[in-house]
Amino acid sequence: MNTRLVYSTETGRMCPDCGKPIADCSCKAAAKAKPAGDGVVRVSRESKGRGGKTVTLVKGLALDAIALALLGKQLRSACGSGGTVKDGVIEIQGDHCDLVMEALKKQGHQPKRTGG
Repeated sequence: MNTRLVYSTETGRMCPDCGKPIADCSCKAAAKAKPAGDGVVRVSRESKGRGGKTVTLVKGLALDAIALALLGKQLRSACGSGGTVKDGVIEIQGDHCDLVMEALKKQGHQPKRTGG
């Protein structure tokens, strides 16, 4: 039987992963610090589920959240368009695949075009 301490009257709630008190837990911080992308930068165009509006997606960037938001802002200004960053994916309003590919190449990334 595998039981784990979840609360201690001395220290409070315990982390379910490492077993340390939540205040001293380091496993959540390590998970947040690791970038979500796999390093293969994919640029695609999508319009499904968006009311017919076309959106350019940039996936797979191995950057942390702050660097990803900064790159998203640079790409949006290069395209002269709006957009957002959600769950490690940069979304740019409109069909700007070619402009995004060129901007990413200038930044030193090697983007691949996906999705036809």
